[in-house]
Amino acid sequence: MRFSYLKQIVEYMQQLDHITVAYRANDTTLKLVFDRDNSWNFEMARGNSAITIGEFPNRGKIYQAPFDVLLAKRLNRSTIQSITLHNNDKIIRITTTTNGSYKSETTILQLEFTGKHTNAILLDKDDIVLEALRHIDENISSRSVRVGQKLGDLPSPPYEPKEYPLENVREYLIGQFLNRSNEKLNHLKQEKKALLSKRLTQLQKHLQDLDNEVSLMEESEKLQYSGHLILANLDSIKPYHATALISDFDGTQKTILLPSGCDTAAGCAEYFFKRSKKAKQKSIGLHLERSNLEGKIRHLELFIQTITEAKSPEEIALLFPPKSIATKQKHSDLIAEFWIDGVKVSLGKSEKGNIELLRNAKAKDVWMHLKDRPSAHVIITTDKQQLPERLLEAAAKLCVDFSVFEKGRYLVDYTPRREVRVQEGANVLYTNYKTLNIEKG
Repeated sequence: MRFSYLKQIVEYMQQLDHITVAYRANDTTLKLVFDRDNSWNFEMARGNSAITIGEFPNRGKIYQAPFDVLLAKRLNRSTIQSITLHNNDKIIRITTTTNGSYKSETTILQLEFTGKHTNAILLDKDDIVLEALRHIDENISSRSVRVGQKLGDLPSPPYEPKEYPLENVREYLIGQFLNRSNEKLNHLKQEKKALLSKRLTQLQKHLQDLDNEVSLMEESEKLQYSGHLILANLDSIKPYHATALISDFDGTQKTILLPSGCDTAAGCAEYFFKRSKKAKQKSIGLHLERSNLEGKIRHLELFIQTITEAKSPEEIALLFPPKSIATKQKHSDLIAEFWIDGVKVSLGKSEKGNIELLRNAKAKDVWMHLKDRPSAHVIITTDKQQLPERLLEAAAKLCVDFSVFEKGRYLVDYTPRREVRVQEGANVLYTNYKTLNIEKG
């Protein structure tokens, strides 16, 4: 970010007098809400930092690191004393105070947009480090950032910055939010769709290579029929012969090939029955495997379409929870899991997944389903009586996106799991429900 831009942004910020809420929106972005019209993002990625104004659709992860706890404690509902540029460098200092039960606390949030040194640091009034987004040891940088130590200054820039006037600071920051969101959105779409398309191709090939279960069932019936024919013609069978001439059930003569190694006629019949049973079991297994693969393929196709229709990077990030969250519990291959504002939302990928979801959900969990039509079942894992409307709508949209391909408006019913009675498989009856109207596409 240019120093000239930063200087003009600081001048614009000096009209702000309170911080309502402060939290980390993603791994490297701080969200400061000053008032209803000023929701600012401080993107502190090394080499790609920025300040923008805009609202993220969903907060996928709730951060609980010491930095985040202290950020909320010191800055939520705080009064701004000053906003300044520090050390004639790309460093913003926001000095705030909060009134506690016994005393007033002063906190400095130092935002450093300085390339490889980019950081967000919480300081007390004496410049002692309280916490930091990135802790830096002395052996890594000429200036360490350690809790409990006084923070030193970075070397002043060795150049005279040029002036680049902005016509409208607020419009520039809003435009930055939209531009960066679109760039990130397009990149994420390409990356995630390529990943899912690779999986989809593998599943489609696996499905294509499956044996035909209808042919196997026909083979099973023929083998069983041969076994019954042999039992009906035991006197005509000569063990160890390659063939036998026997009467069919309609009286016609028929030559049948006998299996090698049979020492009795009954043993030959048993051989055909065993092969018939094996072919039948394989056919049933293939039917289940085919159904399972078709369910997975449909889920991936809906997944890819959902990514294609996503309108923000946050919508896509919601679909891919961080590995640290996704691996906390044993994950079923039949169920997709998402995190919205720190709450787990689970979705059945197929009928089997829906059945498993219903079986494992607790009474207070919230269940969702499309009204009056087949759909994925969704469970919001919670023990709260009231859930935010934004969370309910985001979960309902997942229910729609992973159930239908067609664009349009859909009704999604939801109710506590205790109000849902399973009839057969994933078919249910439910009462005391509410309905959301969700638009797709």
